[in-house]
Amino acid sequence: MDIKFNKNEDHNKLLLSDLNRRLAKVKLGGGEKSMEKHRGKGKMTARERIDYLLDTKAKSIEIGAFAGDGMYEQYGGCPSGGVVIKIGYVKGKQCIVVANDATVKAGAWFPITGKKNLRAQEIAMENRLPIIYLVDSAGVFLPMQDEIFPDKEHFGRIFRNNARMSSLGITQIAAVMGSCVAGGAYLPIMSDEALIVDKTGSIFLAGSYLVKAAIGESVDNETLGGATTHCEISGVTDYKAKDDAAALDKIKSIVDKIGDFDKAGYNRSKALKPKENPEDIYGLLPKSRADQYDMKEIIKRIVDNSEFDEYKEDYGKTIITAYARIDGWAVGIVANQRQLVKTAKGEMQFGGVIYNDSADKATRFIANCNQKKIPLVFLQDVTGFMVGSKSEHSGIIKDGAKMVNAVSNSVVPKFTIILGNSYGAGNYAMCGKAYDPRLIAAWPSAELAVMSGNSAAKVLLQIETASLKKKGETITKEKEDELFNKIKSRYDDQVSPYYAASRIWTDGVIDPLDTRTWISMGIEAANHAPIDKPFNLGVLQV
Repeated sequence: MDIKFNKNEDHNKLLLSDLNRRLAKVKLGGGEKSMEKHRGKGKMTARERIDYLLDTKAKSIEIGAFAGDGMYEQYGGCPSGGVVIKIGYVKGKQCIVVANDATVKAGAWFPITGKKNLRAQEIAMENRLPIIYLVDSAGVFLPMQDEIFPDKEHFGRIFRNNARMSSLGITQIAAVMGSCVAGGAYLPIMSDEALIVDKTGSIFLAGSYLVKAAIGESVDNETLGGATTHCEISGVTDYKAKDDAAALDKIKSIVDKIGDFDKAGYNRSKALKPKENPEDIYGLLPKSRADQYDMKEIIKRIVDNSEFDEYKEDYGKTIITAYARIDGWAVGIVANQRQLVKTAKGEMQFGGVIYNDSADKATRFIANCNQKKIPLVFLQDVTGFMVGSKSEHSGIIKDGAKMVNAVSNSVVPKFTIILGNSYGAGNYAMCGKAYDPRLIAAWPSAELAVMSGNSAAKVLLQIETASLKKKGETITKEKEDELFNKIKSRYDDQVSPYYAASRIWTDGVIDPLDTRTWISMGIEAANHAPIDKPFNLGVLQV
């Protein structure tokens, strides 16, 4: 391997080490003291509950591990958004599990907690996956109630989704393993089956203090809404468990008897590992965002047997379109090519930029995959669409709109992996979060923004210096450099993949070597939901 490969490898492995360090931190939830206090009540932690529930040694993926990262610092933070979500297997059946983390502000719901829970329900509804709620929450975080309570995408939407999933025949199971109060009490009861853990689980619209204040009645919480009350008197819950383990064992038994899913019928054959070493990705992906690399070499380290059939190989070269398999599943890959390429006319095109011809090719390919019922995988390293008079006169807006239209109206499941840049309209055309990918993940090398930090800082610097000059201030070169670095530093924080993940613009930051698992499990989930509408591009200007 050459020196450049080694430098890239060192850089990307340092990014991976940082990812693992960050993951280890968020997995501590509210901290070791809070975890020990939680265990002292006879409870498992949220992650221990999920690990116990999911099949041992089976693969799983975590959704939104970095939700809330760096947010709500004035309240002590909200690691993982105060809730842990995983897609895994219970008794061999793929499920999504949502567990409140009571070590984080007693499991209270921050705005990001609501957004993350809604994302879990969205995944369940899109893929017809059984969803299991492990409830242990004090309810809405009152200091921020105005940002979590009343709007369409706030707390109440959870219960609307409970009702919608029930009508769609999507299994919902809830285990009340701690507090379940106020509006939150509706979640387990709107599930198909509800369990409650004796002595630690409780459900009520108002706790004993509020009952005393409201109507003057004196009653303890256990009598008001404990396991015995709800299993023997009110009939609100269906099963009583002596402890966490017993409740989780009961869930396993229930899931074990669920009938098979209807299938969408996506093509799968025997899975083959890539022939090329996937770990080469660390050396192939450049340290500098300005450097070129061949995306085809990355693809070879992701797809089965390192084989793919390229569609329109010699046309629209800044986007690669190809048929391949990932873990046996047939996929259509749409990937940005990051090399400088030459057209048939001898013109040079910049890598990572979408030109007229590449947008046209991608649109045709997406339509083909929809016709053939082949899931789509987008590999993003894109700076945007080509600008300038030549592109404008050639109708880049029209060709770009065609591609965005095809992505928007696609009915086969879409999966997006952000490798490097994800800027501006390029993020949209390559199936960013706004275009409903079933799963979207970023590598530690990713950046998401309207434009790069350098470009944004230059634009903002021009505006800032013009404003200062209007006020009569003299701008020296040193002052200009200081302003530039200050603006760029602030902007660079916002383009970080962790900034995006904290706000659930992506489902997570992942090791590149986990890409095959994410896509494979995602297609398996999508295969539970047959396509129920035709692909239609609508009105297009051709």
